[in-house]
Amino acid sequence: MTQPTILDRIGKTSLIPLCHVVPANGARILLKLESENPTGSMKDRMALAMIEAAEADGRLKPGGAVVEYTGGSTGVSLALVCAVKRHPLHIVTSDAFSREKLDHMAILGAKLTVIESESGKMTGTLTRDMIATAGAIAEKTGAFWTDQMKNRDQLSAYEAMVAEIWEQTGGRIDGFVQSVGTAASLLGIGAGLRSRNKAVRIAAVEPAESPVLSGGAPGAHKIDGIGAGFVVPLWQSEIADGIERVSTQEAQAMALRLAREEGLFAGLSTGANVIAALKLAESLTPDATVVSVMCDTGMKYFGSYRAALATAA
Repeated sequence: MTQPTILDRIGKTSLIPLCHVVPANGARILLKLESENPTGSMKDRMALAMIEAAEADGRLKPGGAVVEYTGGSTGVSLALVCAVKRHPLHIVTSDAFSREKLDHMAILGAKLTVIESESGKMTGTLTRDMIATAGAIAEKTGAFWTDQMKNRDQLSAYEAMVAEIWEQTGGRIDGFVQSVGTAASLLGIGAGLRSRNKAVRIAAVEPAESPVLSGGAPGAHKIDGIGAGFVVPLWQSEIADGIERVSTQEAQAMALRLAREEGLFAGLSTGANVIAALKLAESLTPDATVVSVMCDTGMKYFGSYRAALATAA
């Protein structure tokens, strides 16, 4: 009989309503609290799915090494999964991402290659440099490259998340909002919801400083985990009814509001999600229900919160 591990605590997270940060028309916004996962991030779901799929079909042998490029949350989640499953892990990351995430990966046993960024910001060039470095390490060492930008194994994790949302809402959901990093969560959850109700409105979120999905020019921003700076392979424009642009400063301000008004300590991508969810909710009827995601815990973003506090002062 297989013994339970911390990995069995991944998923089955709560869905709660916002009580104070609400749309003017009275529609309901629910947040999926992915901060309840073991590393405090929704990425635990996809990391486990990618590793277990590769183990199942032999791409990843027992004790085999894993390599990935990441802005942090995927790396932390892979570090957790690989620690439990005894796979050595090599992470390619950057100083553009929160120090807390890099430290967390190292504490869980990952080896880090840290690529220097331009002024501590996320850019398309940085993403491509990280991808190329991870690919070179995989080729040189023979490690299994999870390659999250292209890996469709992770979609099964979001199918499970859809089932949770559908059960928790009793099938009453009019809109879904999610920020776009690899686009896997938007694709997986959006498609799953649409398969149950074709009328569900889906809104994607991207950084206003780098609005490539909505036809703008790439640029630098500080919202960890989203806005790669180019159109990512898993992006499918038809899945979204609209794309909302949210700036780093707006996301910081909303994250601070969520902490102070709702007691929800989240990352900046969650702040961006809530801004877009408010706009979507206000375009719907007062009895509508919009679901979005608290992608991770704010415990990984003290540097970003210091900037938000300085702006708010």
